[in-house]
Amino acid sequence: MNPIEIKKFLESIRETDIEEMKFDAGETSLYFKKSEITQKVVEPKKVVIEKSPIVPIKSTMVGTFYNSPANDRPPFIVEGNHIDIGQKIASIEAMKIIKDVIATTKGKVVKICVQNGQSVEYGQELFLVDTSDQAQL
Repeated sequence: MNPIEIKKFLESIRETDIEEMKFDAGETSLYFKKSEITQKVVEPKKVVIEKSPIVPIKSTMVGTFYNSPANDRPPFIVEGNHIDIGQKIASIEAMKIIKDVIATTKGKVVKICVQNGQSVEYGQELFLVDTSDQAQL
């Protein structure tokens, strides 16, 4: 809670018969009596998050996934291929409209998570890409 929110909160209960109250919200704890008001802010714990070199490329729409331009043509990419940002790696069709799936990261495709002709949802992982330095050699 910021000081403005605390002030509004206190003003809203000023005319009530509440004598004492404790309020906890996340990292903020507020305790007051009508005669005293204190705020205690707990310092957040510092968390070190390791960034994984495996990055997903997700679907930007609902539709049918296609990994090649036609049934008689080779796939855009296969597992083990290296891709670059901006490269066309698949397509998704919805209501006869085909939208290209463009690589948003550079690296080695370690897994294709969906099959050709499979229905996909918005935000579903389509590919897993290893972005580590060794994968980009």
